[in-house]
Amino acid sequence: MTDPAPATDPRTGLLRRLPLIAILLVAALGAFFLRDVLSFETLAANREALIAFRNAHYLSTVAVFIALYVGIVAFSLPGATVATLTGGFLFGTFPGVLFNVTAATIGATAIFLAARWGLGERLAARMDASEGRVKRIKDGIDRNQWEMLFLIRLVPLVPFFVANLVPALVGVRLSRFVITTFLGIIPGALVYTSAGAGLGEVFAQGATPDLGLLFEPQILLPILGLAALAALPIVIKAVRGKKDI
Repeated sequence: MTDPAPATDPRTGLLRRLPLIAILLVAALGAFFLRDVLSFETLAANREALIAFRNAHYLSTVAVFIALYVGIVAFSLPGATVATLTGGFLFGTFPGVLFNVTAATIGATAIFLAARWGLGERLAARMDASEGRVKRIKDGIDRNQWEMLFLIRLVPLVPFFVANLVPALVGVRLSRFVITTFLGIIPGALVYTSAGAGLGEVFAQGATPDLGLLFEPQILLPILGLAALAALPIVIKAVRGKKDI
């Protein structure tokens, strides 16, 4: 008679979930306390001090900016759009977009790893071991991982936090997540970074930036075109699968 498998130590399970719990807790507190701090008004009020610091300490400004942006994304704090505009305002469209995309990818990866460590590995294993509809859904995701990951980044209707969390829960590889995140957020980041690069004129006029830029037809349609290209392999596989039945 074989010995029963040892029970999982509940303390180990709690320890694995601590990073994700911390992220959710800080996100909730940030949504309450920081929504009026990380704002366009704050950027406008401190623009001269930021420019002066950048001119005197360029590399330090880059390091601090990336670190703050990573924290905003990793803890899902309000102000990610303002941070992207700030990257363009301080560093121009380029290298501002590179700093923005790099920081956002690092922050997104932190959420992904926290979710995978706390929940994703076990959930993915259970889905692999399951049968019926759950198993078919998991297999469908696995067959189209690259395409699905690009889609949820390119289509701006998917919340960024959700796009970071779901891949961890279905067993996506870290390398695939990082690559598709970095490349997939470039179009949107480029739009807002470019808008940030023009904030000097906006400040001079006492106006506020148009944050609906991403949904303008001349910008949204090319992004949707990229999304359609990403979805095309999924459609082809589905059509071929029906023919093989």
